[in-house]
Amino acid sequence: MSFPHIRPFRFGVQCSRASSRSEWIDLARRTEANGFDCLTMPDHFTDQLAPVPALQAVADATTTLRVGALVWDNDYKHPVVLAKELATIDLLSEGRLEIGIGAGWMISDYERAGIPYDAAGVRIDRFIEGLEIIKRSMNDGAFSFSGKHYTISNYDGLPKPVQRPCPPILIGGGGKRVLSFAAREADIIGINGTMTAGVVGPDAISSMTADAVEEKVNIVRTAAGPRLADIEMNIRAFFVKVTDDAAGTISG
Repeated sequence: MSFPHIRPFRFGVQCSRASSRSEWIDLARRTEANGFDCLTMPDHFTDQLAPVPALQAVADATTTLRVGALVWDNDYKHPVVLAKELATIDLLSEGRLEIGIGAGWMISDYERAGIPYDAAGVRIDRFIEGLEIIKRSMNDGAFSFSGKHYTISNYDGLPKPVQRPCPPILIGGGGKRVLSFAAREADIIGINGTMTAGVVGPDAISSMTADAVEEKVNIVRTAAGPRLADIEMNIRAFFVKVTDDAAGTISG
């Protein structure tokens, strides 16, 4: 795999839970003190803190650490509502927000919340419209939008973010359509497994082999064209402990 454009590495941590404010603030400050560049959170209906207030608390407790979700699910909030919350975080953090957003994939979230789990193509269509609304909400002046899923009439999103025209956009994807869209629209592209099954299972795991990742990177390279040099690639690293204790591993 060749990379004609080399960018400096950045390192982040993905955090989700704390039993108290002091524990969460301590985690944020230790993350910054240990030299990490950003702290991100998932956006699921599982045992985790809500990302908007929790990320604002992280920003308040630190001075250089960037914050964001990996990633916000477009289906959980109307894009006008999410855009307002995101612009507020960027304003109050003095420009340290990164906007990770996606079409949604975890079927158990949708089932728990009673949200229709539409076909992947429909969710992606809705996400593409939602992202355009978020971006336009952060630009100067009022705008209108008429799409298949959203209609916006003469809306001027306020407040405006510190990072203009918009904080960096991170889009994660595992399939050709989303990766190609991300290559055209995102500042940061997350290389993910293929999540069409709605769970982290064999299909998702097998789609993250070295060969599969190289294929995904090549999709980005082809779709990005000249803007490839300005794109940051993102991938999550998971730690696996390999032992000879088969019985212990099976028992958990």
